[in-house]
Amino acid sequence: MAYIFALILAIATLITGITWFIKHLKRVLEYRKNSNGIGVKCKKYQDGWINIGASLFPVLLLVFVIRSFVFEPFQIPSGSMMPTLWVGDFILVNKFAYGIKNPITQSTMIKMGHPKRGDVVVFKYPPDPSLDYIKRVIGLPGDRVCYDPIVKRITIQPGWANHDHTRTSTLSITYSNIISSDILHNLNSNSNEYTSKSEQFLQTNQILYSGTRLSQYQESLDGVVHDILITPNQLDLLSLYYQQPGYALTEWIVPQGEYFMMGDNRDNSADSRYWGFVPEKNIVGKAIVIWMSFDKLEGKWPTGVRLSHIGSIH
Repeated sequence: MAYIFALILAIATLITGITWFIKHLKRVLEYRKNSNGIGVKCKKYQDGWINIGASLFPVLLLVFVIRSFVFEPFQIPSGSMMPTLWVGDFILVNKFAYGIKNPITQSTMIKMGHPKRGDVVVFKYPPDPSLDYIKRVIGLPGDRVCYDPIVKRITIQPGWANHDHTRTSTLSITYSNIISSDILHNLNSNSNEYTSKSEQFLQTNQILYSGTRLSQYQESLDGVVHDILITPNQLDLLSLYYQQPGYALTEWIVPQGEYFMMGDNRDNSADSRYWGFVPEKNIVGKAIVIWMSFDKLEGKWPTGVRLSHIGSIH
């Protein structure tokens, strides 16, 4: 079930809230007024389980409110958003950035805005809403998004679905020169791992992993500047691309109320290129800060803390 934890938390908060109410109601009933109107306690309150539940209620209520409407913590499990987010990063997601939602049904109760190009967002994976994904917003509703798998660059024509195509302007997206990254992509039969080349030399001057050195460049998307990783000489699996009916394989027209998402690790990200669009109702919130970062590989135990990686997300 997609929102099982939120449902369990809501039920626990409700039950403890009932015990809190019973406890205080019984306390009121255990007092009676004497002839002078002075409060006199009749008996000692001894319902242990009600005491326990009532004492938990304020804590659970605070957690429920913060997690449901303010911030929710997430852990990054894969390298699809590198170099922005690494495996082992713990992030906070602003849940009211785009609106206040019902924590159980995820229906929007109060709208407060919409995702913007360049935002890093957490959302429910459309083919399986029980899974949380994190990607960068690339295309807004009505945009025409094209991706060149050879030069690995994006072209966006905003409002394509709503205007005369011959007069639709192209969004200015700029790219820096491509440089070699110090990140190696290590592939074997059991894992999909990344490690920093500089970190490898620090351990007794021995290369602990071998792999492909990735390339890196900066992309400026609607004023949002962020780093992109690509794997040299690696082409996308075009046969697995999501092909929108009536359009070319590498172009997509974003429907109203939906968004086109991509990972910053462009050649190692399962995103909208492969499974389509993200409905706005699936969006959990905007990732705003890395509050803790453990140095670890995918599926392995942490080996340290990356203090330099803690901070805001761009």
